[in-house]
Amino acid sequence: MTAFVIFDVEIHDVPRYQEFIQKVKPALEAAGGRYLARGGAHKVYEGDWSPRRIVLLEFPSVQAWEDFYTGPIYQGLKAVRDECSSARLVSVEGLDP
Repeated sequence: MTAFVIFDVEIHDVPRYQEFIQKVKPALEAAGGRYLARGGAHKVYEGDWSPRRIVLLEFPSVQAWEDFYTGPIYQGLKAVRDECSSARLVSVEGLDP
């Protein structure tokens, strides 16, 4: 079952974050993930949520996402991400087709 991953990211060092993006994109794609949205315009319709930069990912399954997230490649890149940004992150399992 498909998994969707939502990041709410605040970038503190844009050049360093761009380095992270260049490295993470091929690793993410190799793990079966793909970007559905990356920093586009967004609008809150209800509640007091104040997202900064929304990134939406799709993975073939929750297991594929978790393998990627906890794997050595992403954990190394996450250290870079953590140096230049802060994030909130959630995953949700998609519906059966």
